[in-house]
Amino acid sequence: MSILAGKKALIFGLANNRSIAWGIAQALHEQGAELGFSYAIPQLEKRVLPLAEQVGATFVEKCDVTSDEEIAEVFAKAKAHFGTIDILVHAIAFAQQSELEGRFVDTSRAGWAQAMDISAYSLVAMAREAAPLMPDGGSIITLSYYGAEKVVPHYNVMGVAKAALEASVRYLAADLGPMGIRVNAISAGPIKTLAAAGIAGFR
Repeated sequence: MSILAGKKALIFGLANNRSIAWGIAQALHEQGAELGFSYAIPQLEKRVLPLAEQVGATFVEKCDVTSDEEIAEVFAKAKAHFGTIDILVHAIAFAQQSELEGRFVDTSRAGWAQAMDISAYSLVAMAREAAPLMPDGGSIITLSYYGAEKVVPHYNVMGVAKAALEASVRYLAADLGPMGIRVNAISAGPIKTLAAAGIAGFR
């Protein structure tokens, strides 16, 4: 019997078939979970819809995670579609290319704020919306990277944002643990993804 049969998983941040989010989606699907997806910008829809079809997902929504209103709207739609959810996957991070070049000390205030908002705060906002949809407990998973712990050339503000993300995971786990909701971060090694392509010298 599939260990996730009857479980419902909502995955934010799917970009293409080389995304870590897609690998997670495939594993969840293979174990019997029912999936829903959210993507960041309209241009990604044409990539995401065929992937959703491959795993039988009919819930696919765009979400600008810098907007609390859009996040709330997607979770309201998820509640109407699924009733409850068991798993939330947060696979979202962004920094302007210009902030990943040159010296970290030259990071702009706006670039810092944007990277923190999209890459770290969005997890907090999503966890707040997801928790009421997990009345029997659940699992919230996000993605980090080695650059949160050590200096990685050309990772700059993203490394700091990932460090903030990891700290947020610990605080969210403390808040939501008594509700039976686990919060964890996966720190994967270097993988050739769309996000990695934006880091100079990654190849």
